[in-house]
Amino acid sequence: MAKNLSSTDGNRAFPARGISASTFASQTSFLWQIELEKKRTERSRRPFLLLLLESPDLLATGRNPAVLEKITLALSQSTRDTDTRGWYKEGSMLGIVFTEIEPDQASGVGELLQTKISRVLSSVLGPEAFAQVRFSRFLFPEDWGRTRADGCGSEPHPEPRDPHAIGKAAKRCIDISGGLILLLLSTPVLAAVAVAIKLTSEGPVLFRQSRQGLFGRPFTFLKFRSMYEKNDPKIHEDYVKRLISGDPDLRPAAAGGERVFKITNDPRITPVGRFLRRTSLDELPQFINVLKGDMSLVGPRPPLSYEVVNYAPWHKRRLRTKPGITGLWQVRGRSKVTFDEMVRLDLQYGRTWSLSLDLKILLQTPWAVLMGNGAY
Repeated sequence: MAKNLSSTDGNRAFPARGISASTFASQTSFLWQIELEKKRTERSRRPFLLLLLESPDLLATGRNPAVLEKITLALSQSTRDTDTRGWYKEGSMLGIVFTEIEPDQASGVGELLQTKISRVLSSVLGPEAFAQVRFSRFLFPEDWGRTRADGCGSEPHPEPRDPHAIGKAAKRCIDISGGLILLLLSTPVLAAVAVAIKLTSEGPVLFRQSRQGLFGRPFTFLKFRSMYEKNDPKIHEDYVKRLISGDPDLRPAAAGGERVFKITNDPRITPVGRFLRRTSLDELPQFINVLKGDMSLVGPRPPLSYEVVNYAPWHKRRLRTKPGITGLWQVRGRSKVTFDEMVRLDLQYGRTWSLSLDLKILLQTPWAVLMGNGAY
């Protein structure tokens, strides 16, 4: 449970001076603090609670300063110094972030805190004014993105406005033009690969698979088939689960003694498929995914559903960026980096994205493919 939650008496007297509405962080500062706490929680696995108090009439700055000061005093006296208090929406909604919550007791903390603060506010404001206050609470990461009957919609923390809207429109234009040109130029190779697959093993030329795209939306992912038909997917499911968990045993040595993080002798792969994977020719049909808008030329690799199930909360941030055919991971080691290192590269790409970065990655990709940089 949060530390010292019951140390404050809800009936204590409040000082007449010394604390005002300025005690609360501004909306910009408070939302930034929430982002910091989300990142800490994703790594520490210790949840935090966001409690929101909404009342456009009572909280309107300048409309009723006496009432606003009473609310400010009550919240300041009924929370800890380590709790963060601020404007979630300036002039209409206040928020409090409670940290240091034990994971096994997190479910009961929210109700306890809301009850405690409600009691204090009710005694200070009186029943009529208190009835105008609407409470909602969210526990990160469990409640983020879920619809709550007592909450403020399906997403308690509004996504910041995209500062790269124009640039991303240009990125989409590049995806369409570049994808179309590359698809046309690779037509002879596409035909040759299709014939090779058809002549050497039974089954379709193209492999279709459900993957998760931007914000987890599913789409049909296309590749040239590189495996035998009717193979056992459990081999890969088990490997992915162990890889994401950081199992140290999943570090087989490749030729030359290098450590890799991939199944290097997968019995499901055909001889032609092994060549296609080493040269990345199996990924050429993904230009169709780019033209359809499911993928971009540059971005994180789209995950499988059973992969996402095993993600830690911070891993899921990679789903905020549209997936791509190539990316930082592909040009900086591919299967030679751990899963956590791959995710960090994806997050770095999302934070530092620019058209010039995309261009650098696209120019580096052919060299990475020719060198067989971590491909298996």
